[in-house]
Amino acid sequence: MNFSNNPICKLLGIKYPIIQGGMAMIADAALAAAVSNGGGLGIIAAMKSTGEELRAEIRRARRLTDKPFGVNLMLQSPYTPEAAKVVIEEGVKVVTTGAGNPAEYIKEWKAAGIAVIPVVPAVSFAKLMERAGASAIICEGCEAGGHIGEATTMALVPQVRDAVSVPVVAAGGIADGRGLAAAFMLGADGVQVGTRFLAATECGIHSNYKEVLFKANDNGTVVIGRRSGHAMRALKTPFSLSFQRTESESADFSEAILKSGTAAFKAAIKDGDKENGSFVAGQIAGLVKREQPAAEIITEMFSELERLMQGAGNKLT
Repeated sequence: MNFSNNPICKLLGIKYPIIQGGMAMIADAALAAAVSNGGGLGIIAAMKSTGEELRAEIRRARRLTDKPFGVNLMLQSPYTPEAAKVVIEEGVKVVTTGAGNPAEYIKEWKAAGIAVIPVVPAVSFAKLMERAGASAIICEGCEAGGHIGEATTMALVPQVRDAVSVPVVAAGGIADGRGLAAAFMLGADGVQVGTRFLAATECGIHSNYKEVLFKANDNGTVVIGRRSGHAMRALKTPFSLSFQRTESESADFSEAILKSGTAAFKAAIKDGDKENGSFVAGQIAGLVKREQPAAEIITEMFSELERLMQGAGNKLT
């Protein structure tokens, strides 16, 4: 399929309209470069990175690819002001944002030639971001892994599409060609994919993380953190189920409990701790069953999309 006229491909200079999710503490230069080399837009996660650490990762990505890539900023990070300057200084061409409102940075980023693409969980936020100058919008349904809102991808995408005039990217619950086809039919111009790229050969999470992911089924995730106002979807593990019980039963849901979630996330990524780790993934995890190079994941998804579109007429007669 030829996507040369696709709005996302034209905006970002990529072959396929697919953006890798900015998975905090997971999405590094190696994964971003592999996705970009495969024709998508790779993303480096800036969360927990100081400005200089992010600078080093950006430069590492440039050694691994000559294709476009971007940086994701989690706006709750204390390092966001540093990172906001580094992406300008390093000539990054795309910034995606999450967990907050990037309005204070958009004008300066756009003046530097950066395409700004916020992740939004609701129509009202999408409209706000368009008014602030966003280049495109990623509307993420609650099927996604990590921090989520309340609306599903199926319900959110068409409503955002009707509300804004900038390109729209669908996220949440997309892992194969069927998800791509659905996203395009709902009005999206492209997709953002996170969970499927956890299975990429170039994704540096612990092998136990991938093992837990591959064993997941359709009922394999749980949402934790609702009482904190920062709901997060993760795979069902001893930690996530215990956290959910504590959250629902404890009269005093303290800051210490919230910090335990961050520590557990690190334990999953670095140590593969199946008992005490928090293995973040989306509801589509049950479809992800094997490790593949990122480029192969991309071509497989879009080849399936092409086959589906060619045969779509048979289902409508």
